[in-house]
Amino acid sequence: MAGIDSTVPPPAHTVAPAPAAPGTPAALGSNTVPDRTGADAGPGPGVLLQDRLAGWVSDLTTLHELTERMARTASLDDALQELLRAGSALVGARRGLVVLEPDDGLGPTTTIGLGLGRAELGHIETVPRGSMAYGKILDGLPGGEGEVVCPDLLAEDGLDPRHREVAARLGYAASYALPLATDAAGRLGAAVWLYDEPAEPDERRRHLVGLYTRHAAEHLARLLDVRRARADLAVLAEELLPSRLPRVAGVQLAARHRTGPRGGGDWYDALPLPDAALGLAVGSVTGSGPSAVAAMGRLRASLRAYAVMEGEDPVAVLSDLELLLRLTEPARSATALFAYCEPALRKITLAGAGHCPPLLVGERRTEFAETSVSAPLGMLACWEAPSVEFQAEAGETVLLYTDGLLRRTGEATDRAFARLHAAAAGVPRSLRGEPAAVADHVLRTMLPDGLDAADSEEDVVLLAARFD
Repeated sequence: MAGIDSTVPPPAHTVAPAPAAPGTPAALGSNTVPDRTGADAGPGPGVLLQDRLAGWVSDLTTLHELTERMARTASLDDALQELLRAGSALVGARRGLVVLEPDDGLGPTTTIGLGLGRAELGHIETVPRGSMAYGKILDGLPGGEGEVVCPDLLAEDGLDPRHREVAARLGYAASYALPLATDAAGRLGAAVWLYDEPAEPDERRRHLVGLYTRHAAEHLARLLDVRRARADLAVLAEELLPSRLPRVAGVQLAARHRTGPRGGGDWYDALPLPDAALGLAVGSVTGSGPSAVAAMGRLRASLRAYAVMEGEDPVAVLSDLELLLRLTEPARSATALFAYCEPALRKITLAGAGHCPPLLVGERRTEFAETSVSAPLGMLACWEAPSVEFQAEAGETVLLYTDGLLRRTGEATDRAFARLHAAAAGVPRSLRGEPAAVADHVLRTMLPDGLDAADSEEDVVLLAARFD
């Protein structure tokens, strides 16, 4: 049977017959059994049974290979593409599209094509939904309860004129569509495969693709749940961070935050303090997932309270934070850096607990600030590092960051620090007046080719403060 993907080589549908006993018709070179009249009665029942069994084995092998491929997909988009490729091989079509539109209304919704570019999908979307096979399935219209077979679209009398025009323009003459649904999740979407000529899959192909799509829908439902959970976690993490940065005379602020797919504990903060001062903080909580996000929110809220009470002494702020973490979450550690800034004097007093040193970026220098060494919060025991002071020059930007920026590069720590220094030193002169531009340049240089937006176990935080 033609149409199976050549990358999944099926076994032959027939096997060699067993050796026949001497004197039988098979031993004499004949594969037929003579009837009483001597006429040719066709293949014997044993040969037919062997051929049928071989066909079943071939179909099962093909389905096993395709479902294994689907099971190896780790993202929703990859799984949708694999669904289209496998279904195309099973039904013998060259092109297709899948419309993801869960009926619970929680999203996400998307349309992905196989052999169809963005412009071609745009043309298809101009056709009234009720005229398309996927529209009948998704909207519960008559004829959309199960598979939707259109063996010769252009010969249909009631075909929508716009559908006829688009089909002629894109060069497809028939379609075969199936719903994507599970008992637990309900309807997830619909898959449609397009034929260049009038055609439809035979009964065997329909059976195979039906089995495959039922398995694929279960896998898609699981990936959909993961996508939604990650999106909810990312929203929660963002809500626990500042919704906007404060305006403080003498300093301009900008922040960039990238959250990993599992939700991490990296955070930042900037808050006005008494006497026209400004508090800047960055930190990272160990672990990932909801517990790490919740711990991050508690630490950030606590630091804000401690900063208001004793912000001029960063060591006292971090000591209080250390005590809180030890009492409330003794099994967790965290890093943190808190800087007490006096913008009028461009004076910065800071203390860190296991955190990376800030980077000063200016016209005449690009250097890491000298900070004392300290263990992370939760590991300080009786020892604490003193705070340090330094002066920023007019026009300089102080860049605070988390180690996720270094880790996402995939390089050794010393090389990642060198790369960060080079990225900051290479900020064009025309961009140095805007802290947001400085942060964006560093982020793009450290994580090029979309690595800053790619899924990663590491969160990234950049907090830039430019002093006038």
